[in-house]
Amino acid sequence: MGSRHVPARTVLFEREKNGVTYRVPALLYIPRWSTLLAFAEERLSADDAHANLLVLRRGTFYRNYVEWEDMYAVERAHLPGHRSMNPCPLYNDFTGQIFLFFIAVLGRATESYQIISGHNLARLCYVTSSDQGRSWSEVTDLTYKVIGESLKEWATFALGPGHGIQLKSGRLLVPAYTYHINCRDCFGKLCRTTPQAFTFRSDDHGKSWTFGELIPNLQTVECQLVSVDEEDGTNILYCNARSPLGFRVQALSSDGGIVFQPGQLVEKLVETPSGCHGSVIGFPAPLNFFSGLNANNLLSDQPRSAKRFQTPTWVLYSHPTSTQSRVNLGVYLSPYPKDADSWSGPWIIYEGPSAYSDLAYIELTSGDAGAVGSSPVVAFACLFENGINSPYEQISFSIFTLYEVIQSLPPNPLLHQPVTKTRIKGNCMMF
Repeated sequence: MGSRHVPARTVLFEREKNGVTYRVPALLYIPRWSTLLAFAEERLSADDAHANLLVLRRGTFYRNYVEWEDMYAVERAHLPGHRSMNPCPLYNDFTGQIFLFFIAVLGRATESYQIISGHNLARLCYVTSSDQGRSWSEVTDLTYKVIGESLKEWATFALGPGHGIQLKSGRLLVPAYTYHINCRDCFGKLCRTTPQAFTFRSDDHGKSWTFGELIPNLQTVECQLVSVDEEDGTNILYCNARSPLGFRVQALSSDGGIVFQPGQLVEKLVETPSGCHGSVIGFPAPLNFFSGLNANNLLSDQPRSAKRFQTPTWVLYSHPTSTQSRVNLGVYLSPYPKDADSWSGPWIIYEGPSAYSDLAYIELTSGDAGAVGSSPVVAFACLFENGINSPYEQISFSIFTLYEVIQSLPPNPLLHQPVTKTRIKGNCMMF
């Protein structure tokens, strides 16, 4: 293990004395407005069947601290008679519009009931905001228009949870999974389902939506996405998914999420016995990592016409680190996400019961306090479930830098390069 240093945290949501519990965090950072949006499910208890509404706390990120507003319910993110679950926020940088996707599940129907019965009771919905989350549109139900006849093949489905992404092309992507019905031939009843991840996508800034093919082989459940630039100028879409197979599953797409290649187990990223949601976030490799390197030499084995260097994408991942239970939330780092063996970690950022999390990437530019010269300071925010006796007592927020991550991870020769040094104290960034 690396350092036992853990970042400071701020509790944003806490279980109430009457049993109301906050679960399933989702985090969105909007650089243009220095705004953080922290979402969660409000439940009457920790039970999935007792989910109710989605709630939000808005935070303003100043140069050395975050100021949080009071919690409020996103009341328009709701269908009558349904409970709102799996918040999946997405920011369209081309238009400034925020989408908050979620599923609306009828009554108290559980996911397990839908899987056993093959009777899908979930609906695909979203609301939008054009004022950084201060107000929201009426709800839009896309279920029949987008999924249509495929609903007959889906015992149920869900989103993310956690953030969606936008590609450089403008394409909007929402991570999702379904329990696909493989057989209904057992005396007219459901015989078998397989959980498979996929994406919903829009190429017209959210005016219309469709979905891609399912990850074809390994069982994949809750998932998140990263757009990965490679040094040779190419780009791939990376999916990291929960699985009941004992390890995480990753899958790649070369066409922006329409078709995924077969998934592969990531044996360095272990799962809890029943699996747990995890988060991935991509960011440009620090420029000083390449100081002294000749970019063309990195591509010396390629034809001259193919030599084109671009800053590659690194990926940070958060998840409980135990194979036995949901405890000890950690982060892992990969400089080569296509390589399932490239992960370093974990650095445990919370010791104790912990479960779902969502990550955001924050870049401090030369105009911010602490940015050295023209090199930006790379930092991350993490919104995560935690507690003393149970992972579902609180949802906390922490900020830490890439420097802290690298210094706290177990040694990895791939990461032995200088990175701008900063440190975090509370919610303040100290330089």
